[in-house]
Amino acid sequence: MTSQLPLILVDGSSYLFRAFHALPPLTNSKGQPTGAAYGVVAMLKKLMQQHQPERIAVVFDASGKTFRDDMYPEYKANRPPMPDELRSQIKPLHELIRALGLPLVMESGVEADDVIGTLAKHAEARGLPVLISTSDKDMAQLVSDKVKIANSMTDTVMGIAEVIEKFGVPPERIVDYLALMGDSVDNIPGVPGVGPKTAAKWIQEFGSFDAVLARAAEVKGKAGENLRAAAATLPLSKALATIKCDCELPFDFDDLKPGTPNTDALRELYSDLEFKTWLKEILNGEPVFANKAAAKGASKSAGNASSKSGAGDEAPTETNAPAVSIQRDGYESILTEIDFQRWLGWLQAAELIAYDSETTSLDEMIAEIVGVSFSLADGRACYIPLAHDYLGAPTQLDRKTVLAALKPLLEDEQKAKIGHNIKYDLKVLANYGITLRGLAHDTMLESYVLDAAGTRHDMDTLALKLLGHQTISFTEIAGKGKDQLTFNQIDLETASTYAAEDADVTFKLHQQQWPRLQKEARLRGVYTDIEMPLVPVLARMERNGVLIDAGKLRGQSVEMAKRIGELEQQAYELAGRQFNLGSPKQLGQIFFEEMKLPVLQKTPTGAPSTNEEVLEELALDYPLPKLILEHRQLSKLKSTYTDKLPELVNPKTGRVHTSFNQTGAATGRLSSTDPNVQNIPIRTEEGRKIRQAFIAPKGHILMAADYSQIELRIMAHLSNDPGLMTAFKNGQDVHRATAAEIFEVAPEEVSSEMRRRAKAINFGLIYGMSAFGLARQIDVGREEAQHYMNRYFARYPGVEHYMNEIREQARQNGYVETLFGRRLYLPEIKAANQNRRKGAERVAINAPMQGTAADIVKRAMLAVDKWLIEENVPAKMLLQVHDELVLEVADNAVEAVKEKLRALMSGAAELAVPLVVDVGTGLNWDEAH
Repeated sequence: MTSQLPLILVDGSSYLFRAFHALPPLTNSKGQPTGAAYGVVAMLKKLMQQHQPERIAVVFDASGKTFRDDMYPEYKANRPPMPDELRSQIKPLHELIRALGLPLVMESGVEADDVIGTLAKHAEARGLPVLISTSDKDMAQLVSDKVKIANSMTDTVMGIAEVIEKFGVPPERIVDYLALMGDSVDNIPGVPGVGPKTAAKWIQEFGSFDAVLARAAEVKGKAGENLRAAAATLPLSKALATIKCDCELPFDFDDLKPGTPNTDALRELYSDLEFKTWLKEILNGEPVFANKAAAKGASKSAGNASSKSGAGDEAPTETNAPAVSIQRDGYESILTEIDFQRWLGWLQAAELIAYDSETTSLDEMIAEIVGVSFSLADGRACYIPLAHDYLGAPTQLDRKTVLAALKPLLEDEQKAKIGHNIKYDLKVLANYGITLRGLAHDTMLESYVLDAAGTRHDMDTLALKLLGHQTISFTEIAGKGKDQLTFNQIDLETASTYAAEDADVTFKLHQQQWPRLQKEARLRGVYTDIEMPLVPVLARMERNGVLIDAGKLRGQSVEMAKRIGELEQQAYELAGRQFNLGSPKQLGQIFFEEMKLPVLQKTPTGAPSTNEEVLEELALDYPLPKLILEHRQLSKLKSTYTDKLPELVNPKTGRVHTSFNQTGAATGRLSSTDPNVQNIPIRTEEGRKIRQAFIAPKGHILMAADYSQIELRIMAHLSNDPGLMTAFKNGQDVHRATAAEIFEVAPEEVSSEMRRRAKAINFGLIYGMSAFGLARQIDVGREEAQHYMNRYFARYPGVEHYMNEIREQARQNGYVETLFGRRLYLPEIKAANQNRRKGAERVAINAPMQGTAADIVKRAMLAVDKWLIEENVPAKMLLQVHDELVLEVADNAVEAVKEKLRALMSGAAELAVPLVVDVGTGLNWDEAH
């Protein structure tokens, strides 16, 4: 069984010597020694196959002296020189490790142990489990709740209990133990004649190294004499044995992610060293770290109609727990009424149950239930097949009868249920007239709240990370592409194992994650008070859907196609020839080789970049880049919206039903798909035209309620800046007020250009924008932009104080929080790389504001939904976009809804400044906004 670990630290020097002495003296046909290199690579390949680490470092001792040599010139003086047959293998071994894509670390002035210790403590501080692969007993001093040691030769793993069992002392006393024993190999003096048993006995008796020295007079016999004679040098022995855990390392923690193996380099190295089996694997195109279980890998969401997906890509995780047992052999397939009634009784008696649906489609609005699965806290799990219809399928229980029997259980508010992406199941059951209630937990949301950006939240990833379990992938049982089977075509034996595993894994993920949330009161509040209650709200919104004018959109597509064609012809004229406007390579040739435009950025391969940022800057001075930008934007709008939206209309409802994703953005904002309503432009004519196609049905209007400058208001609250507070409390135009302060004019004298620049400054600074970025934003020189920033901070000192304070908090804690306790981890806040560190600092400034805004919007949605249901209001929520809610309201309820909606949204949070909500109405979304 494999288990994905956040971090493995490999003692490369230990590996090297172990491999050299353990393996026979292999050589290639040229007589070049290869055995040690082969042994190390074999161990590394095995390690990668077993654990698939998110980060790994292979650490070797660097050549030259270390700080211990300065401390004690005789340190390691007894060590014989490295044999030539071993020395000759170091360089090719290092090349092999790099070609494998594994980070190789060698730091001068310290030993490999010190680098490993530093990285282990760094990871431990983040809450990350660490496995140190070594055979060096000195490493036992690093063992903790988070850090374990795996012997590189025997595969035995040592935690705290194993260290105590092996050495007789806990990890925190290993240095004391080593200091008393000394080390003849490293020439650490210690106490002459004292071995492991005596050292452990003294520590057990007296408690610590210092206590042993203080009570040396009590130790009798020759050992006591030796102890007292060595007392003067023992502190030196302890210092030499202590692993340094605060090394300054010239790389970032996240640089330790394994890269893609360089198969060309490996082919050459394997050929030269004559590692024939591995060379054959490379030539056959087999994975470098061939692991059949890990290669299964596609997320269930890729093809599984149970849609167990979640977005998001690593950071603090409490555990990777390969000890969790998944017993597939114990799963039941329920085909008889007797077995069904037995399980129904168990479900009714259970305090908590996990539920999952297997269906015919990922589209919940049309999905049909093929079967349902359940699991219980003790690991029992079952699948109830209901509609498998392949040739030869056995007789199954009647779907209508089973769902009718399950309905009271599924609708029982008091019967707590767990799911993974349970919103999917809720919507599918609604197709059968069942309202799923008692939604206690969603393991996807548990993962998201615990660490929004630190991991993916799909079931497969979480099972591997938290349970050490490789789930069955949907493509494994159904195939891929056009020949992929739907779930009703899967044979029952296979389907039952797959479906029951979904429910079983869901329950076990909850058992891993919920205790962690319970320990964090504020995070638990985000989960229980915001995210979980929002699930049925979003499901209702998605099922409501929104009416669109497909004819209007098709007309816009025709207009856009015409304009796109005109732009292409103009581009050909400007370039002097025809070319593919969508080809970065051809654009690069025309821009930089033929037209000699300035190269502003380069791609990772060194080619001049033609990305959007480059085009925008070039468009300020050159017509062709400006034209290319317009072409790109129109092409994207056409393909994404005007062409696609009519195809997304549900034939049963006549509406488009977007899907809102709670785990799509690290800050807490919702994202949406099919269609992505978040990305329809509002400031361009084309974007507004698309919004005009979102319409109200007869007898209704659309109502759009938008928070006014919510992030700036949150900044005022968080910074407690008097200037910003006064502007918002007095209902002033904050951009005009800022312009008046920065440009030192009366508010009535502020020009539109001054206000535009002030607005850019207001919003730019809360996104952590630099003077360079601001200069580009408002088209001024860098010095002028810096002057504006200095003046801004002079007028609003509370803002600057907040920014400095939040950066420091982020550095201290490794994360920032919203007003309500949502947490965003910032693993790069202490990065050695300045660009990465500055990027993390910008996020630290903005995330509390953007995240708090997201929390406020979600709280508003909960309040509005509750009111609509309890008061039976003739209105329904349709969309949530950025800081805006869009409702469909009956004509006769417009004024009442407008007033109540504004009140509920304004009251979603208590800030030090008013929350202002602008409400508009219209027959389409553009009019309402």
